[in-house]
Amino acid sequence: MQVFDSIIRDRGSRYAVSGGACRNAEEAAAFLKELKRRKKFAKATHNTWACLTDEGPLRNDDGESGAAQVILRMLEREEILNEIVVVTRWYGGKHLGGDRFRHVGDAVRHYLDNRGG
Repeated sequence: MQVFDSIIRDRGSRYAVSGGACRNAEEAAAFLKELKRRKKFAKATHNTWACLTDEGPLRNDDGESGAAQVILRMLEREEILNEIVVVTRWYGGKHLGGDRFRHVGDAVRHYLDNRGG
């Protein structure tokens, strides 16, 4: 599991991105459970995630409507299979509108550019 914390800040909201190996829904659930063992991530407003598996796409917006689709499209474009990417947001009290999708995309790009082999 790789975690990049506090990579984006905007109007009080903070973002982190994490990821790791994931081949099915059970592994996705286990990844999220492990991530949320960190109290900070358990208290996050949203842990939005997506993963492309051999069985098909998996995703969950976790209340951040449409955000998982942004992650999924980026994984498809990069042809990244069997790797989950989770974008975490701590809501800062002000709505971000469409900027939230840009931040999700920027967070995924940060993960893809900096993840280990």
